Amino acid sequence: MRRTYKLAAALSAMILALTACGDDGDDDGDGGSDNGGGGGSDVKVGMAYDVGGRGDQSFNDSAAAGLDQAVEEFGVESDEAEAEDGEDEAAREERLRTFADNGYTTIIAVGFAYSASVAKVAPEYPDVNFAIIDDEVAVGDNIANLVFAEEQGSFLVGAAAALKSEAGHIGFIGGVETPLINKFEAGYIAGAQAVNPDIEIESTYLTQPPDFSGFGDPAKGKTAAEGMFDAGADVVYHAAGGSGGGVFEAAQAAEGWAIGVDSDQAVTADPKVADVILTSMLKNVNVAVYNYLKGVNDGEVPTGVTRYDLSVDGVGYSTTGGHIDDITGDLDDYKQQIIDGEIEVPTTP
Repeated sequence: MRRTYKLAAALSAMILALTACGDDGDDDGDGGSDNGGGGGSDVKVGMAYDVGGRGDQSFNDSAAAGLDQAVEEFGVESDEAEAEDGEDEAAREERLRTFADNGYTTIIAVGFAYSASVAKVAPEYPDVNFAIIDDEVAVGDNIANLVFAEEQGSFLVGAAAALKSEAGHIGFIGGVETPLINKFEAGYIAGAQAVNPDIEIESTYLTQPPDFSGFGDPAKGKTAAEGMFDAGADVVYHAAGGSGGGVFEAAQAAEGWAIGVDSDQAVTADPKVADVILTSMLKNVNVAVYNYLKGVNDGEVPTGVTRYDLSVDGVGYSTTGGHIDDITGDLDDYKQQIIDGEIEVPTTP
């Protein structure tokens, strides 16, 4: 089940290149790293990360890559802070207010957990631009909602899992059971069943709201994946942020396959487990963050919902490692059928 590691596909390489623009500051988890670009911009960006923050090798890192590109190209000033496990709503509100009170003109909240806090804080600072990733509930004149068709990208990696599974038995691990992560599960199941209607699919979630630690607990991810591999699964897809590192370790020990999420994790994860990552569902948060900040920098501040789906390559799949080279034709056929409306991907399992 192992093949020689190859170079990333073009999109994966792009994401890696963006990540390579990383900041040189120190992230203290509260005040964050103070980043200054080449100058020439009046934009000051406060990035409020979800649990795991910069360095999670997944969702937050993808957002960080978009910020880094904006810092490099536009000379915007930036600062960062991240959520803590188990924090309450007041802590998220305070994080956003701290940025605004310190003169940051644009605040980006990374993750749906900030929905209520953005909805409450944004009206208090009408001259500050707010963006939130993965949420459409928080709305306002100064709020941009950057959302994705996760179910569409997950459909493609679900199809890949079914096409590659020799056992006819695969798994899904979600970090926290929320409507957003349900979209990943629903798409994955639909894609796998499109290939093999009789395939056996196990699903589990590491935590339930309001406990969001499931996005940053590799030990829980490893235990959950071990259970699936022990039960006969040979491919496991995670949508669990930093907990995915444990899924990769379990796949390596079981000589099975894992599927990454958000970034091309065969590039971003620990190199020791890269060869067990069959593919990753790409969710180009970096592109959304960069495009938003470009609009802000150009004086054309986006507001309302911007949706990134397969038709604009907002989601997709990676080919690093060459493990799915023999099935990309099948996956691209499914992709086109989704774009053309011939396949409607469900958003709930």
